[in-house]
Amino acid sequence: MATPKSQRVGIWIIALIMILGTLGSFLAMTLSIQNESIDQASLQKMQKDYSAKVAVQTKELSDRYYPEFSQYSSRPAVFNADDVKSLIKEDLKIGDGNEINADTTYNAYYIGWNPKGVIFDQSIKDGALIAPLPGGNMIEGWNEGVIGMRFGGIRELTIPSDKAYKDVARSEDIPANTPLKFIIMVIPKPAEVEMPDELYQYYLSQQQNYQ
Repeated sequence: MATPKSQRVGIWIIALIMILGTLGSFLAMTLSIQNESIDQASLQKMQKDYSAKVAVQTKELSDRYYPEFSQYSSRPAVFNADDVKSLIKEDLKIGDGNEINADTTYNAYYIGWNPKGVIFDQSIKDGALIAPLPGGNMIEGWNEGVIGMRFGGIRELTIPSDKAYKDVARSEDIPANTPLKFIIMVIPKPAEVEMPDELYQYYLSQQQNYQ
């Protein structure tokens, strides 16, 4: 028996709605992919521009401070851990800038080594200085040791284990209860390279995803 005309029309309408719905979903997915691609491209450009600005600043600071600081790169040597009973400060160069106190915002270049003379971390890499370390929230011996320095000054700190990492092992080169030595150069905090808000929010979201 033939399908009534009204029923055939209804079937065609349903089929058309399904086709349009499929096309709509495909279009929405395509647009979403395109938008995501555009967003990623935009983020990559922002990241590239931001990194370039940081690199320029890092080079400017390195050109200014490396010749002075690098003179002490061969100073790290073996020392007797049992002899380190208290914090020792030795000025290698007196700075001519503002004096550091407990509330001073500053940056620093540094070389750190253990009693075996092994450098576990430093600001020198490939004949240049990498970005300086923001000071103020370091181990106790560092925080105490920089007090009284002036910007541009260089000081060697000998830090007993109870003012370093105490009974916590930080790495193979910093076992528990290990005294440390640092050469520190304090400099004024440079103007911060501003990160675009979109890039900051992206980094923030990525960090939260990994938590």
